[in-house]
Amino acid sequence: MKKALIASVSTAALLLPAMAMAQEDTVKFGILVALEGAFAEGGADGVRNVELAIQQAGGMAGGKKIEIVVAPTDTTPDTTIRQARKLIEQDGVDIILGPLSGSEGIAMRDYAKTIPDNTVINGISGALETTWVDPAENFFRFNLDGAQWGSGLGSYVVNEKGWTRVATVAADYSFGYTNFLGFAVDFCRAGGDIVERFWVPLGSSDFGGVIASLPDDVDAIYLGVGGTDAINFLNQFNQAGAETNLIGGTIMADQTVLTSRGRAKDALIGTPTSGPLAQDNPDPAWTEYVAAYQDAFPEDERFPTPSLFGVGYYVATLAAIQGLNEVDGDLSNGQAAFREALSTTPLDTPLGTVTLNENRQATGSVFVNEVVDDGEGGLKNEFKARVDNVNQTLGMTMEEFTAMGLPSRDNPDCAALRDGG
Repeated sequence: MKKALIASVSTAALLLPAMAMAQEDTVKFGILVALEGAFAEGGADGVRNVELAIQQAGGMAGGKKIEIVVAPTDTTPDTTIRQARKLIEQDGVDIILGPLSGSEGIAMRDYAKTIPDNTVINGISGALETTWVDPAENFFRFNLDGAQWGSGLGSYVVNEKGWTRVATVAADYSFGYTNFLGFAVDFCRAGGDIVERFWVPLGSSDFGGVIASLPDDVDAIYLGVGGTDAINFLNQFNQAGAETNLIGGTIMADQTVLTSRGRAKDALIGTPTSGPLAQDNPDPAWTEYVAAYQDAFPEDERFPTPSLFGVGYYVATLAAIQGLNEVDGDLSNGQAAFREALSTTPLDTPLGTVTLNENRQATGSVFVNEVVDDGEGGLKNEFKARVDNVNQTLGMTMEEFTAMGLPSRDNPDCAALRDGG
């Protein structure tokens, strides 16, 4: 028995250096992504796009093999933090890519402060507060926030559509407030008037009461919902026989909605929206990315083009890979060199070049699109306008943006913006 024990210890001793070397030659990404709830389809596309980016990099970053661990969430902050802890404490990931939804992002900002030796690169969550209010030094967001995504849409509907009176229906949580704020600032400053605001819980299934309460004397209704919430709203809107013009928040006319079953979504035809991408963007960086996405996955297992959610996780993965390549995989000293590379190196993406501000928040381009019939029985977004270099303060000074206050049910004040206040 003594000889057997000595042999087993000797074997273990021989294995330890090999195990340590294997760990040193691997970098582990934790993919924190919503695979349940209203955005489950978008979350699945996020995972596809992480896989695509890694495949394009040959499965390597900074000379190390990339390993991924997927941690599914349901968009609630409690579940998100529980899964993030598992990624760090049990799975031993080096870098977290995620989360997907707005309130998850705020929760992850706070959790990031408890794991100073790890880095979090946002997936696609878009709440303003995540990088604006007491940001975490190890949390990076390479996508624009929801307010930035709304930039350009309000002035477009006023100047191109002639719609100056709207009612709004939006999701009653952090991203809903943020995305609405971006639209409202632009709309009200262009001379528009928001007649009435309605707020609905995330994950709603019954919109009958809200639809019945919508005013008749408006040019259009702004819809700031997405995923299954958007599909449910459109079905009930159609059943009620409503025919008012629609304006879509960023996630209202995403691939997850446009490819849903049923004809109720046809109510979106003619609906202007704004966000980080245009399906028919002729830029070679975008068209090559779309072609790679289509080639990588069977047609029945993907969207016709990448969803907003998928693009966000793709860009986050590109950022992680580029940062690791810049520092030859060096994650020592609390990942200091890696974070410096993330902060200072411009990132070329299918959406254009992204740079980060002092809050580690992206500045980039916003696209205004309209939903049209694709001629094949489906719907697609058609590019209409583009706004470049949209920063976190929407072109205002830091003092002006701060004075406006954080997004909420009542903020911004449209009358003050419209009157130049």
